[in-house]
Amino acid sequence: MKTPICDFVRTYCEKETLRLHMPGHKGNALLGMEPYDITEIEGADSLYEASGIICESEAYAAGLFGTAATFYSAEGSSLGIRAMLFLALLYAKEHGRNVKIVAGRNAHKTFVTAAGLLDFEIKWLAPKAGASYLSCEVDLEELEYDLREERPAAVYLTSPDYLGNLVNTREIANICKKYDVLLLVDNAHGAYLKFLQESKHPMDLGADLCCDSAHKTLPVLTGGAYLHVAKGAPEIFAERAKEAMALFGSTSPSYLILQSLDMANRYIVEGYKEKLKDFLIKVEQIKAELQRKGFAFIGQEPLKLTMATKPYGYHGTEFSAELRKQGIETEFADPDYVVMMLSCEMGEAGLRRMADAIRRVRRRASIDEMPPEVNVPEQAMSVREAIFSPQEKVLSKESEGRILASLNVGCPPAVPIVVCGERITKEAIEAFEYYRIDDCNVVKEKC
Repeated sequence: MKTPICDFVRTYCEKETLRLHMPGHKGNALLGMEPYDITEIEGADSLYEASGIICESEAYAAGLFGTAATFYSAEGSSLGIRAMLFLALLYAKEHGRNVKIVAGRNAHKTFVTAAGLLDFEIKWLAPKAGASYLSCEVDLEELEYDLREERPAAVYLTSPDYLGNLVNTREIANICKKYDVLLLVDNAHGAYLKFLQESKHPMDLGADLCCDSAHKTLPVLTGGAYLHVAKGAPEIFAERAKEAMALFGSTSPSYLILQSLDMANRYIVEGYKEKLKDFLIKVEQIKAELQRKGFAFIGQEPLKLTMATKPYGYHGTEFSAELRKQGIETEFADPDYVVMMLSCEMGEAGLRRMADAIRRVRRRASIDEMPPEVNVPEQAMSVREAIFSPQEKVLSKESEGRILASLNVGCPPAVPIVVCGERITKEAIEAFEYYRIDDCNVVKEKC
């Protein structure tokens, strides 16, 4: 497998050219990687107008993922999400369809801020009663009703979600096709799903567009991501994808990240599928050992261990702190769960170290506390209107009845409990307290 971006940069470094161009370090190593950190010089191509080495590398990636086209992002899946939504709305307007998206409520905050930028309406699919706000199992009958009644531009789903749950993408795709509605999938946590023995990647299950954060599960530098266009998707998607990404992306993409994506193509070709197969066998063995010791796990995503810690006597944040004392840093923890993201690069030794640390945590009496349920609040104004309204910060406990102006959730998990423009309810405040969200920005009331 060729690596045209890496090859060009390496050759450029070897020439010891005097760099009278950006960046300001001029290739001199303060951290070590600076010689490989270049900009859009002659021959280096340009990410959003790619016709040379970047275009060639993206074509290799498209072949690996089996897509009509795959495009690189140096700004994570956030850029891919905005581009997907722009393309879907562009297509809807050209075909006289509603500028509305039916979306799982567990959408990343980038989806919400994109609604503010692009000014589209959202019809939320709510989680089932008792489920975490981070998950949203799709009721197929409800979805079909919404598509029949709303005639939206697209359905937007997050799968895998932050806890490792997968939605039934194939069945959802079939329903979307029945009503001629596009399917967009935030697959940020699932780039590797393509390379399971039986692919579970959205592109193979019927999605029209999806984004993957390569850096989350593949050996790619932080920020490296893909935007995929499915075979059979409207031609306008591949034709205008670069334009869509350029609309939101930086004009100075990192060539270190682009080289990382380029090299990932070779990594995948050179035995990744078998390496992943062997690693997942070990993961299942470790998981089974821990389950026999009384540890409980949820989710179906193979490279994510999400532990429900309350049965073992800990809030997730407490359990994560116990692991931190042993030199183990988890991806995410909240009162209910600890999320551990795995990859082949940690090897069996890393798996054993993790398992040993988990086993050393002393069991305590189980915690019976249940998380608060939050129904979808009243939408008092549009997302866009709320975001661009004058706002003020108030304590969460004093916010009942106010309209949320900007999102009050960090990353991870970056999934909002209340969305911009919604009126904050008493049950929402209970959730804020449970998840330790102390304050929020609300629309300033007129005097």
